[in-house]
Amino acid sequence: MLTTALFNLAIIALAVYLLAIITDEYFVASLDQISQRLKLPHSVAGASLMAVGSSAPELAIALLALFTGGGEHSDVGIGTIVGSAVFNVLVITGASAMVRPVQVTWRVVVRDVVMYVACIALLLATFQDGRIVPLEALAYLALYGVYLYILLNWESMVPGTEEDVIELVEQEIAEERVRAGLYFRVTNAISRGIGLFTGNPHNGYLRAFLVSILLIVGLSYALIQAGVAFAGALGVPPVIVALTILAGGTSVPDMFASVVVARQGRGEMAVANAVGSNIFDILIGLGLPWLLAMAFRGEAVLVGTAGLWQSTLILLGTVLLLFLFLTTGQRLSRGEGFALVAVYIGYVVWAYANGG
Repeated sequence: MLTTALFNLAIIALAVYLLAIITDEYFVASLDQISQRLKLPHSVAGASLMAVGSSAPELAIALLALFTGGGEHSDVGIGTIVGSAVFNVLVITGASAMVRPVQVTWRVVVRDVVMYVACIALLLATFQDGRIVPLEALAYLALYGVYLYILLNWESMVPGTEEDVIELVEQEIAEERVRAGLYFRVTNAISRGIGLFTGNPHNGYLRAFLVSILLIVGLSYALIQAGVAFAGALGVPPVIVALTILAGGTSVPDMFASVVVARQGRGEMAVANAVGSNIFDILIGLGLPWLLAMAFRGEAVLVGTAGLWQSTLILLGTVLLLFLFLTTGQRLSRGEGFALVAVYIGYVVWAYANGG
C-alpha cells in the first residue's frame, strides 16, 4: 500500500507541475491576447478570462469529476475547489505577510470580502440537502454576473478606488515568476517542449488556447485518478485528498507568485488575488459544471456533504479571521501571517484525523 501511495503521490506532483507550466505559459498568455482583441476592460478581463486561466485546473477537475465514472467521485471536484479556497485565504495571504507585512486599502478588502462571504453563504445553502437543482446552479452564475457588474461600476460607486491595484491583479501576479537556477532551466526546457504542440501563444493564440485546454483536461483526469488511488492506499475518503493535496497542489504556483509580489512591497495584490480567485472558483467552478451536468443528464446533482459542509464552515471562519486581521491598522503583520499558516496546518491535520 505504501508503494501505491508513493507512486500516485509522484503522479500528482508531476501533473501539478505540468499544469502550472501549461496554465501560466500558454493558457493565460493566450487568454490575455483574446481579451485584448475583444477590448475588454481590465477589471472584467481580470475577473473573467484571467480568472479562468488561474483557475483552469480546478474547473477542469470539477467538470471531469462530474462526467467520469457516472459522477461517482463528484465530491473530488467540489473538494478541490473548497480546499483551494481555504489554501488561498490562509496560505497565500499568510505566506505573503510572512515575507513582508501587507498594507491594504479598505475599499478593496470590503468589496471582495463581502462578495466572498455571499459566495460561502450560497455554498452553505445549497449543501444543506446534498442535492443541487438547476435553480441553485443558476444562482451561482447570477451572483458572478453581479460581481462583474460591481467591478465595472466600482470606481463610480466608490470614488477614490485604487484601480491600478485591483484591476490587473491576475495579469501582474502571473508575470512575477522566479526565473533563476536549475529549476528555471528545467522548467524552461519542458515549456519549450510543450510549445511544440501549442505554438506561440502570442501569435497563434487560438491554437495555444485549444491545445492548452486539451492538455489541462488530460492532466486533470490523471489528477483525479491518482487522487482516488492515493486516498484508497491511505484508507481515507477521496474528498479528503481533494480538500488538501489536490487543492494545495493546484494553488502552489499562485502562492509562489504572490510571495514574489509581496517581497516587492505589493502584498495587497496577493490578498486581492487570493480572494478574487476564490470568488471565480466557487461561482463558476461549481455552478457551471453543475448546470452542464444537469443539462446532459436531466437530473439533479447529488453531493456528499459530510466533509464538505464542515470544510465550508471552516472556510467562512477563515475569511472572517482574515478580515479581522486586515482591519487592524489596515495591514497584515508577519505574526498574523504565521497565524494564518498555522491555522491551515491545523485544518489539514483535522481533515485527515476526521477522514480516516
